[in-house]
Amino acid sequence: MPDIYTRTGDDGSTSIVGGKRVLKSDPHVEFYGALDEANCLIGFARSHVLDSGLDTALEFLQHRLFNCAACALGPKPPSGSPQVDAADVAALEATIDHYSRRTGGFAGFVLPGCDEASARLHVARAAVRRAERKAVALSESDPVDAEVLAFLNRASDLLYVAARWVGAGSECAWHPDLERPTY
Repeated sequence: MPDIYTRTGDDGSTSIVGGKRVLKSDPHVEFYGALDEANCLIGFARSHVLDSGLDTALEFLQHRLFNCAACALGPKPPSGSPQVDAADVAALEATIDHYSRRTGGFAGFVLPGCDEASARLHVARAAVRRAERKAVALSESDPVDAEVLAFLNRASDLLYVAARWVGAGSECAWHPDLERPTY
């Protein structure tokens, strides 16, 4: 395709994986759009991540989010096609374990926003959670690959742990009984 524009979507439709044309409000497109948004926000967060190991893990995550869009629906793609599999989920789990050991594990919820790098990772985490919800909603009418669902679930866990790790020392703990402000 030499041009970015084709004019075929001017009527509010687009092609999805497999070539079928659907309205841009279709749940498939909602899911793909949520993946795209999450991917962009991970890239935005990466620009403030200084740890090369974490940056490598986030880059891997971005590539696999594209794979999620390519292989989430229908039968397993043939070997050599974009995939998300149990080994990808295990890689996220290993990364989560690595950074969790460095932060001391889960000790309660934290408020996003106490430093810019962790805030960006929390925004990306929330976007991945939305993509996961869109995938689950889509699965009510069109089966979604179980490995993609597991991958999205772990991806948001990784982003939570990454946000805690980069914000270590400047985290804002959640205080459900915080006193009301007075003026």
